[in-house]
Amino acid sequence: MSIGNRQASTEDLQSLQEAEDAAAIRRAGEVFALQRANRWNVAQTTAAQRIAKLKRLKAAIVARRGELAEAMRADFGKHPAEVEVTEIHPALDEVNHAIRHLKRWMKPLRAPTPVLLTGTFSELRSEPKGVVLILAPWNYPFGLMAAPLVAAVAAGNCAVLRPSEKVPHTSAVVARLVADVFDPAEVAVVGGGIPVADALLELPFDHVFFTGSTAVGRKVMAAAARHLASVTLELGGKSPVIVDEEADVAAAARRVAWGKFVNAGQTCIAPDYVLVHHSRERAFLDALKATIAAFYGATEEERRRTPDFCRIVDAGAHRRLSALLEASLAAGAVVETGGASDAAERYISPTVLSGVAEDSPAMRDEIFGPILPVLAYRRLDDVIETVRRGGKPLAMYLFCGRAENRERVLRGTTAGATVVDNVLLHYANPHLPFGGVGESGLGSYHGEFGFRAFSHQRAVMRQRGRPLVEMFYPPYARRMRELAAAMVRRME
Repeated sequence: MSIGNRQASTEDLQSLQEAEDAAAIRRAGEVFALQRANRWNVAQTTAAQRIAKLKRLKAAIVARRGELAEAMRADFGKHPAEVEVTEIHPALDEVNHAIRHLKRWMKPLRAPTPVLLTGTFSELRSEPKGVVLILAPWNYPFGLMAAPLVAAVAAGNCAVLRPSEKVPHTSAVVARLVADVFDPAEVAVVGGGIPVADALLELPFDHVFFTGSTAVGRKVMAAAARHLASVTLELGGKSPVIVDEEADVAAAARRVAWGKFVNAGQTCIAPDYVLVHHSRERAFLDALKATIAAFYGATEEERRRTPDFCRIVDAGAHRRLSALLEASLAAGAVVETGGASDAAERYISPTVLSGVAEDSPAMRDEIFGPILPVLAYRRLDDVIETVRRGGKPLAMYLFCGRAENRERVLRGTTAGATVVDNVLLHYANPHLPFGGVGESGLGSYHGEFGFRAFSHQRAVMRQRGRPLVEMFYPPYARRMRELAAAMVRRME
């Protein structure tokens, strides 16, 4: 093909994409109008009706689990077993949990009554926010869409879902799955590129749920503010691992390696870097190398061929990670294992770096890939300062043989969540809120926390009999003033 033909072909593809995006933007407006007209019908559904929808969603997930696995294999080489563990099972757990507990969640919550309001009855009612927008990421393209969808449906909302354009095969399966279960006037998928996402943010949704980077999260929040829409932002950050002088380094290395290299490190709560006590650094590094060999192969060729290690999502992400690795090595970092890169396959091997300085390129931003910097420390106070300088992470992982070390770190830092002696597992517990703090996120979800995130807590008060407060109506005679003063003194 000549250069002229290649240029024409590129222009044709760009024109086709623009036309597809324009059609998707028109559909977004139509779907939003449908859901706005239908939102009060959906809002008034009973617990039984919502549970029936959730059961249909569950059946559709089970029916299409094979298609989802095939789609993610096509998009970025994810193993079907990994799809089951990290995508399908968490989604089904979320649905089952909501089905079991929704009736209780929907019941009004009784609120106490102060003395001055004797004769009143107060309660909190959870009511749907209305029409919500769920902007899903590419790294867990089904699981991180299904969980907020379950919460939105349980709370009685209409929802527009926008999957990432980076995983077209998975997005297509998700669109078919949702269409099997829901009328588009209640839940609909709108695909397309970034212009479609931008157009959706121009619509006056009642709530926006976004999972992705901190930089894009700022833009989402600014767009939502124009409509005074509430937001849930699930972002990321540099999630640290701390390994103290009495930790079981073999167990720590095995668990950290799994949490870091599952999904090729493309996980918002993946261990981003390790701070290990200098006396255990070499033992920890050796245990990491042995674990990687056991998981993915003893040689670079074996690791490249294994079906158990997926690929980087696209060429842009691969270029970013390759540049980060090269810059870190130029700054003095040493490759303990891995370091291989293949742009054609979008492959970066499971890589561990030692000799990493705090100002290394690998320590500046969230890595979001299969590169693990390991830093040695001598004083726990230095660890705490390093974590603080890195912002408020989405997750923190502590492998502390000394309980006092664990407590000092917990008291001296903040994070969206902390797991002791393991990694990632908090995500799978629907009884825990999942969310960040500061730059790692705003708000939380999972289980009842997700139901509340998509609900407005409406205060309702009823008066019974003659209100006590009538004693304070005008005219304000001396006796009433004295009574008021006495009650104020009592309340001080």
